[in-house]
Amino acid sequence: MLGPMTSSPEHAPGKLRRHWIDAESWLLRRLYTRHRARTAAHLETGALGEREALFHLRKAGYIVVARRWTTAKLRGDLDLIAWQGSTLCFIEVKTRSRRDAFAAEMAVDDDKQRVLRRLARAYLNRLPPPAREAMVRFDVISVYLGSLNEATPEFVLNPGAFGW
Repeated sequence: MLGPMTSSPEHAPGKLRRHWIDAESWLLRRLYTRHRARTAAHLETGALGEREALFHLRKAGYIVVARRWTTAKLRGDLDLIAWQGSTLCFIEVKTRSRRDAFAAEMAVDDDKQRVLRRLARAYLNRLPPPAREAMVRFDVISVYLGSLNEATPEFVLNPGAFGW
């Protein structure tokens, strides 16, 4: 007769959650490479990087509430919107297939920051009044996919990369 499961470090809820997210990420990555639509290579790289960043942030404790958020009134999109504790984070994802001389986050220039700020204001205006008062942060996450032989990509997260 089997007794109740004992509490051991390998059965800790946080560790099981991370294993589940890893398995989810692996499965979606595998399905994506088999059934992807024919699009431009740089768009495929960006989409894959956003998915990888989503799973990485979930493992880090972020609660992602929106992906590729847009509004008809403004150009551009917000790659990811997530809560980290009581802070609402607008996250820009920059993906590269390999490391170059310049870090991926350097692509978030002044113009891109202005676009992200406008989109963030539009998003906040759609929230109910209490949520509009939340602390807000702009993060940039760089995803370096590396070669296909590498099991997991490399991530560089810059919380509070720029302000209002």
